[in-house]
Amino acid sequence: MDRKIKVVQYGAGKMSVYTMRYVYEKGAEIVGAIDVNPDVIGKDIGEIMGTENKGVKVVSIEEAENMMKETKPDIAIVTTMSLISDVEDALMLCAKLGVNAITTCEEAFYPMNSNPTVTKKIDELAKQTGCTITGSGYQDIYWGQLISSIAGSTQTIKKIKGSSSYNVEDYGIALAKAHGAGLSLEEFDKQVASVDRISDEERQAMINKGEYLPSYMWNVNGWLCAKLGLTVKSQTQKTVPQTHKEDIESSTLGMTVKAGMATGMSAVVTTETEEGITIESECIGKVYSKDDFDKNEWTVIGEPETTLVINRPATVELTCASVVNRIPDVINAKPGYVPTEEIGELNYKIQSLNKYVNQ
Repeated sequence: MDRKIKVVQYGAGKMSVYTMRYVYEKGAEIVGAIDVNPDVIGKDIGEIMGTENKGVKVVSIEEAENMMKETKPDIAIVTTMSLISDVEDALMLCAKLGVNAITTCEEAFYPMNSNPTVTKKIDELAKQTGCTITGSGYQDIYWGQLISSIAGSTQTIKKIKGSSSYNVEDYGIALAKAHGAGLSLEEFDKQVASVDRISDEERQAMINKGEYLPSYMWNVNGWLCAKLGLTVKSQTQKTVPQTHKEDIESSTLGMTVKAGMATGMSAVVTTETEEGITIESECIGKVYSKDDFDKNEWTVIGEPETTLVINRPATVELTCASVVNRIPDVINAKPGYVPTEEIGELNYKIQSLNKYVNQ
């Protein structure tokens, strides 16, 4: 492509500060921005980024379609919510207009195993208009590509076991609430944990209806199985509240999480496959105390056994850089809803992003 890639930023919150800056630094340009927050609607994106004005003002959801028709972006970056049902309208708008889209929505990483109805709806429309929709972010490398690469250097695998923790304070109020942060243990049990005390048949019925609430690892396990060519036999999920012995202030929730209340949750997803390989992955998302820090640890158990440990990853920055580096890959990909396991390796882009777009 002999011009700059044109990007629309859908969601002008915490994550967009990084995604928009990274877009400019990679030689692309932001041509529009969208948000629901009246406090940011009308602001120049430069003010949000902490830079000089860029001549691009944030518009409301109601103005989004007209703005995108006028600016004709090559791709939209959607950094809003964590469930595919919550970003459905944004992705459907992109699909309707034939605009490629990449989202940090965690369920969107592999939504076909948790909400096939919405995924199919987006997929069919995107194929009609010739655009590509996908989900990426931190999980693309640190829960996906790194693990499949280690598997590629292993002779036999019996089990893949992973654990990753992150501070819900870094990702906004929607994510914090989805993790049960700030709830009493009784409320957590009723609103969060009870969802998984169901039979496989009941869970599948909820999935088919688009009513299931997957933890992040639910979709990661699906992505890994698809990437490794494994056939899922069964998959279960268990959520457990996290607590702290002292009060913790949460700026995101705007409250003090009292000692003994849920600071967040641990969710363990166990996948059994026809090939005999088990994948057991855990994500721990909570309001951090002063002693907590992000950690990502995975072990591929077999011959040989390999463990990968990453302490204090810059999860927000890694998420945003992954998304921006993926932009040419998404533009080049086949139309439809295409998970990144089908798109190929995520590589560093040393040149301007447009240089990687097929002519």
